[in-house]
Amino acid sequence: MDTLKILIVDDESGIRSGVMRSLQHHVVSYPFMDEDFNFELIEAATGEEAIKILESTMPDIMLLDNKLPGIQGTDVLEYVKNKQYEIVVAMITSYASLDIAVKATGGGAFDFISKPFTPAELKASIDNIVKQLYLRRITRKLKDEGKKTRYQFLTILSHEMKAPLNALEGYLKMMKERQAGDDMSAYDIMIERSLNRISGMRYLIMNLLDFSKLRMGKKKENLKKINLNQLAKDAMITVQPLAIQKSIEIFLHSNKELNLTAYQENFELIFNNLLSNAVKYNKDGGRVDISVREEKNNIVIEVEDTGIGMTKEETNELFKEFVRIKNKKTKNITGSGLGLSIVKKVVDDYQGIINVESIPDQGSTFIIQIPKPLKTE
Repeated sequence: MDTLKILIVDDESGIRSGVMRSLQHHVVSYPFMDEDFNFELIEAATGEEAIKILESTMPDIMLLDNKLPGIQGTDVLEYVKNKQYEIVVAMITSYASLDIAVKATGGGAFDFISKPFTPAELKASIDNIVKQLYLRRITRKLKDEGKKTRYQFLTILSHEMKAPLNALEGYLKMMKERQAGDDMSAYDIMIERSLNRISGMRYLIMNLLDFSKLRMGKKKENLKKINLNQLAKDAMITVQPLAIQKSIEIFLHSNKELNLTAYQENFELIFNNLLSNAVKYNKDGGRVDISVREEKNNIVIEVEDTGIGMTKEETNELFKEFVRIKNKKTKNITGSGLGLSIVKKVVDDYQGIINVESIPDQGSTFIIQIPKPLKTE
């Protein structure tokens, strides 16, 4: 059994003691893990005390109150970010104050726990955080270990499909048994939720396949002449069903056919991921504009949407593996947290750059620049 250190930072002694009681005998266990996890618990009543502990004893997890006397929780987060500590931070906060709960980065992940919380809610959050830590460890091992680790990685992500499958089974049984009566309209919400679950699993499977392909590398014989305009149109057709459901219009802008020799699957990944995100995170009745063009010595792909947008802190996290933006606007949107990390790896392979410009509640623009001639080795 492995032991993780948890630092509890809260000026309310009742909160600290409640967390200590809830977690002192708690053990996290998942079928895909090699070992179980228990916890060593450390307390701090102020931000100043927390920083001293961080400097002397590095915890794995920090439960951090947003409002503290003296140094605030956001100041402690900034300290973690600047030091690039490998810590998972869970902000203890009310949901309404999440906009000031700045994400702790520097290699660390981020979560939140809403006040007031029950012991069961706390344990569920800790279980999820431990899973994040374990996934990060396995991801790092992927670079050094072979088939055994890849198999374990796929096993972990397969586990993520159990919840949506269980939900689907439950909805189907309710419909089969006519638990809401014989009027089919009574099952509309169940059907909609089932379709959303299926969509989420499809994205997860496709991202897994894409991720595996990139890890396996490429063969030069797969190089071929491709038409970027056509690939963009193909991606538009792929996302059209969801766009129609949300009344979103998609427009392609290109003043000429742009052909190049490259790996076709790479650019399919780019268009499919960026377009699906532009639709998923858009508003009903919104718009997506795609631009494919040449600028000086670069090929430029730009995807602009009128969606929910992001803060600067959120955009800084986008391209990390397994990172998904979590807030009130995204809580019902499914995803694996792999799509944009895959896009970035593809762009990096071509020695290109990807940038994002975003304004909350106004939309986001992703801009990819790849130098010519393409370096496909």
